[in-house]
Amino acid sequence: MKPLSFLLLCMLVFPSYAQTPVRIAVVGLSHGHVGWVFNRKDKKDTELVGIYEKDKALADRFIKRYNLDPKLFFDDLGKMLSATKPDAVTAFGPINEHVAVVRAAAPLKVHVMVEKPLATTYADALEIAALAQRYGIKVLTNYETSWYASNQYVQQMVEDGKLGEIRKVMVNDGHQGPREIGVSDEFFAFLTDPVKNGGGAITDFGCYGANLMTWLMKGEKPLSVTAVTHQNKPEIYPNVDDEATIILQYPKAQCVIQASWNWTFGRKDMEVYGTQGYAVAVNATMVRQRFQEKSPEETLKLEPRPAPYLDPFSVLADVVQERLTLDKNDLYGLPVNITVVQILEAARKSAQSGKKVMIN
Repeated sequence: MKPLSFLLLCMLVFPSYAQTPVRIAVVGLSHGHVGWVFNRKDKKDTELVGIYEKDKALADRFIKRYNLDPKLFFDDLGKMLSATKPDAVTAFGPINEHVAVVRAAAPLKVHVMVEKPLATTYADALEIAALAQRYGIKVLTNYETSWYASNQYVQQMVEDGKLGEIRKVMVNDGHQGPREIGVSDEFFAFLTDPVKNGGGAITDFGCYGANLMTWLMKGEKPLSVTAVTHQNKPEIYPNVDDEATIILQYPKAQCVIQASWNWTFGRKDMEVYGTQGYAVAVNATMVRQRFQEKSPEETLKLEPRPAPYLDPFSVLADVVQERLTLDKNDLYGLPVNITVVQILEAARKSAQSGKKVMIN
C-alpha cells in the first residue's frame, strides 16, 4: 500500500490521529457555567492543561468535586500560561477581568473565549479588539442562545426575506434571580457587584438581546438606547438592578429587551416582527410563525443544531484549528460583541440619567 493511501486509511479508521486536541486552560472558577468544561470527558477535541484560581478554598472544592489533579492549579496567571502553554484559555471569572485575561494571553498567541458579555466597559472591549488584531488571536464570547436552532432558523428567515423588513423585535431573558435559583456564593458575589459585573440584570441578561439584535441587523448599531432599571428586591440586590428594560431604536426598527431577575420561570425567547410576517423563537428548538393576517399561526419543532454548535468548547477547538471560520457578524465574534458592550454602557447611562443616549 502506498504511504499516502495508508495515511488516509489511518485517518478514517483512527480519527483521533487526524485531530490533535486543543490545549485549553481555565481562568477563574467563580462563574456558574464553568462546570461544563469538567463534564465533557467524552469529548476528545480539547485537553485541559491548567487552571488559574486565586481562591484556594474554591480551587479545593473543584479538586474534590471533579477529582482533579492539584498540579493543574495555579494562583498566578502568567506562571500558568508559561508552564502549560495552552492553545486557548476560557475565562470564567468576573466580567471586568476579561480584559486582563486577554492582556496576558494575546502576546503569547493564546486564543480566548469568555462567558457573556465580552466586557463591562466599551473602552475594555475596544482594547480587547486591538490586542486580538495586534497579536492575531481569536476572541470568542459564549452565549447559550448562540446554540439555539430556533434563533438560527429565524435569522435565516430574515436573511431570505420571508419576514420582510424587520420592524419590531422583542427579546425576553432572565430567571427568578441568582439567589432564588441557588447560584454559588462566588458567582452571586460578582453578579451583584456593579463593577465586576457592570450591573445586575441589565448586564446579565440585557446582553443577550443586544447580541441577537446586532446579529439580526448585520452589525448595524442603533441610533439610540433608552433604558429603565429598578430594584424590585433591594433586600436581596442592594447594589445592582434586578429589573431592566432597554429600547434600541434603529432608522426603521425597534428592539425591546426585557432583562429580569423577576421572571416567574427562566426564559430565553425572541420575537421578530417584519413587514410580511413574524417568527417567535420560543426556546432552543421551537418556533411559532405566521405570514398572513387571516392564516393560522404555525408551530415548528426543530432538530438541535449539529456539531460543533451545541458545545462552545467544540466551537472554540474548531475555530482554533481553523476547521470553522466565523462569519463577520457571528454571534461569537468580536464585531457583534463590541457593539453589545457599547449598547450596555449606553443603557446604564440612560438608566442613570433618565434620558435617551445617542450612539455615534
